[in-house]
Amino acid sequence: MGSLYLSKKNKMPTDITINTITGSAPFDIYLCDNPITTCIYIDTISSTPYVFEIPSIMSSQNDFNLKIVDDNNCTVIETLSLL
Repeated sequence: MGSLYLSKKNKMPTDITINTITGSAPFDIYLCDNPITTCIYIDTISSTPYVFEIPSIMSSQNDFNLKIVDDNNCTVIETLSLL
């Protein structure tokens, strides 16, 4: 995949930044709980960087799985943790 950046500031919304993605655009972005039982569709993107806010329903979690599916249906899952 590429590089990711998470930022969280004292009970403020948390942003996830996707800096790079390899594969065939467009990419479907999902944010899942950890372990993966529920995934929320975020957006379909064609370029990076891309920034999105963690949905409020998942705001109490510290661990996530970022799921990216490219145009060839290739799926990559990256585990993310807030520090």
